[in-house]
Amino acid sequence: MKKTVEKLTSWLKDQVDGAGMKGLIVGVSGGLDSAVVAYLIKRAFPDNSIGVIMPLNSNPSGMEHAQKVIDGCGIEGVTIDLTAAHKQLLGTIQEKLQDNIIEHNRRLADANLRARLRMSTLYTVATNFNYLVVGTDNAAEWYTGYFTKYGDGGVDLLPLKEYTKGEVRELASYLGVPDEIIQKQPSADLWEGQTDEEEMGISYDTIDAFLQGKQISQQERTVIERMHQRTEHKRSPLPYFSRTN
Repeated sequence: MKKTVEKLTSWLKDQVDGAGMKGLIVGVSGGLDSAVVAYLIKRAFPDNSIGVIMPLNSNPSGMEHAQKVIDGCGIEGVTIDLTAAHKQLLGTIQEKLQDNIIEHNRRLADANLRARLRMSTLYTVATNFNYLVVGTDNAAEWYTGYFTKYGDGGVDLLPLKEYTKGEVRELASYLGVPDEIIQKQPSADLWEGQTDEEEMGISYDTIDAFLQGKQISQQERTVIERMHQRTEHKRSPLPYFSRTN
């Protein structure tokens, strides 16, 4: 684990140096993945790293955990409440759409707007300091596409992309992330009571097992592969019209 952390820290430094930037920033949600990234970027840039807490009708316990991450790793922290901005923008959009709102898409549109507001906030702060935005997606989330396009998927760097959820937990333990954060139920904080595994319909342990080539049921395999295929557009370069066609 020590070598892994050293390699990740070195890689983060190289990315910043190569981009001609000055440091790193991450959104801290109070969850496992963002906690690990916060601890890593603090190691890479002790004096040039920021963790941003962005409450948005959020679970109070999640915000408490986010603050524990900030305090625990000693990173510079800032809290930017997006509740009012989200309410105003969503209300304006829904007012304009009026009778054209598709009800079964309402909650997803709301959730994606939350993620994209957080992305915009991170990039606004990052631009001020000439920092790169660090993403928190792990291998399971990347493979299944469990992230919002141009939301939490809108980042500059992905240090955890090849690490399973279980491996991220191991990293968290080594780095000193509080145990209550390591053991909590994963949630993207997209709506009240939302949990990742309930929304996906499959557990992280099962996805990890699939990615590691272990035996899982055919039904579970089908669910994972369907998610991967349906979200391919999130991982692929943007399609464009070629004048040579």
